[in-house]
Amino acid sequence: MKKYLYIATLSLTLTSCHKLDLNPLSEATNENFYRNQTELELAVNDLYRSDFWGKDNELYSDNEWHRAQLTNAVIGGTMNSEDSGVRTYWLVSYKAIARVNSFMKNKDKAVDNTAASVISRLTAEMQVIRAYQYAKLITHFGDVPFIEGVLTLEESYGKDRTDKTKIMEFVFKELDEAAAILPESYGSGSVQRLTKGAALAIKARLALYMEQWTVAKEASAQVIALADKGIYQLNTNFGAVFTKQGSLTKEMIFCIPRSEVDKVSNGAAYVQDYISRNAGGFGAWLPTRDLVDAFETTEGKPIDESATYNPQNPFANRDPRLAATVVPFNTQWLGYNYSPHPDSLTVHSSKFGRQVSNKDSRAVAAFASYTGFLWKKGIDQSWADRLVEDSDVIVFRYPEILLTYAEAKVQLGEADESVLKAINTIRARAYQKSVENITDYPAIKTLNVVELTKIIRRERRVEFAKEGLRYMDLIRWRLAEFALTKPVIGLPDPAKQDRSKWPFPGVTPIDDMGIADYSGFGSHVKNLIERKFDKSKQYLWPIPAVEIRINPNIKQNPNY
Repeated sequence: MKKYLYIATLSLTLTSCHKLDLNPLSEATNENFYRNQTELELAVNDLYRSDFWGKDNELYSDNEWHRAQLTNAVIGGTMNSEDSGVRTYWLVSYKAIARVNSFMKNKDKAVDNTAASVISRLTAEMQVIRAYQYAKLITHFGDVPFIEGVLTLEESYGKDRTDKTKIMEFVFKELDEAAAILPESYGSGSVQRLTKGAALAIKARLALYMEQWTVAKEASAQVIALADKGIYQLNTNFGAVFTKQGSLTKEMIFCIPRSEVDKVSNGAAYVQDYISRNAGGFGAWLPTRDLVDAFETTEGKPIDESATYNPQNPFANRDPRLAATVVPFNTQWLGYNYSPHPDSLTVHSSKFGRQVSNKDSRAVAAFASYTGFLWKKGIDQSWADRLVEDSDVIVFRYPEILLTYAEAKVQLGEADESVLKAINTIRARAYQKSVENITDYPAIKTLNVVELTKIIRRERRVEFAKEGLRYMDLIRWRLAEFALTKPVIGLPDPAKQDRSKWPFPGVTPIDDMGIADYSGFGSHVKNLIERKFDKSKQYLWPIPAVEIRINPNIKQNPNY
């Protein structure tokens, strides 16, 4: 009997360090599985795991830095074909593809005892799952091996790379077919599953990344049409979107549910790296100064063009999304006043009703936030109380569709009122205003293509901070060679901090690419690390070396 390739990759070598269980589902084979509806559903449901749906690490971008991680392969410029992160990304994607292919080959075994409508829906879900994996692969690696069926091991060794354009066309076709079958929504009490809108959202994102502007415009317009029918709408409160309750709102197109009860969660070590030291954490995952400086003022201007921005009071007169994303100075956070000022040796605790030692000041605790900032987005009091993080994984929110539509239209030279409405709908929500009342918030009014391009890029950054989209934006805009070669900036050590210039010595210059320049601030800032990015090769990831060793037909990307 022939041996078939059910394992994820063209390689058979797996290492024990992978968190994801890469063994075949329940040790099933084509001989003893896929026999009924239950087994078909088990096969599909197992691919609704966050391992298969994760976006890029925010640490790959200029939005975030971890105190203990001096660098990583992306911002350190050290990415190579032996990199474990690259290998895992490839393995996980091909694992999902292999499982889908196995399902497609064997699903008809259940045709005598399973309703045709059920098989049709599950098949559509599997098409979307496979399409998403191929979309991730071609946007990161370029041309990759294309496997649509179940291969023998001998066949797998002969596979070479397929032109990414052909794979993209296959993905679009699969998503269109699935969108025609999947429901627009499920009942309010249903577990989150893939829908018509999710299939179209994947198509819109991939088309945007591949610069297929017309496809991106049309796919996002279809999702907007669903919103016009009441399927999707923005939550009225931006910050509330990233709570447990927020993941159940109509803003979510697709997310992966997680729960401490179901043992799908992160524990104390993860939580403590995010929460403040006063609240029992380490304050190690840090928003960057670059990100904070990207938020506009309430005038709708960049900070270096605004008369209302004060570098000594950087949270005042700013886009409300800043205070929902990063903990503002001198506000209560997780039971304590958050003040990283070097002279704030004690702070008031609402938890205890008294002054306490301020462990969030580096004058008290040397390892308090090096940038002075802490994440607020998606973090709540329950994290500190339970030392558990079980937030749902957001894969697609409706604002991404609006900005995809706007960007595609601008790139096509079709800037019009619909573009302004798409952008302003998001901006108005930030201020909790109606989009029609353009004097109540800094509405965008220009139809100038150059200006709109800058505005959309800035909107994507501040709207989706900490959501894993920034890295691919830097890659597709060809900005990584500029943004990821600047140092990570922190506050000077307390003994060297000029109190009269705390926290920032002046207004940060921001160029037309939206990139901040701190080179003129001298000793008033501290370079925490030097980012590096090799533009000669890093716009694509390397093919894992193990794949090339197993199959020499697979050629490496340039300069790796």
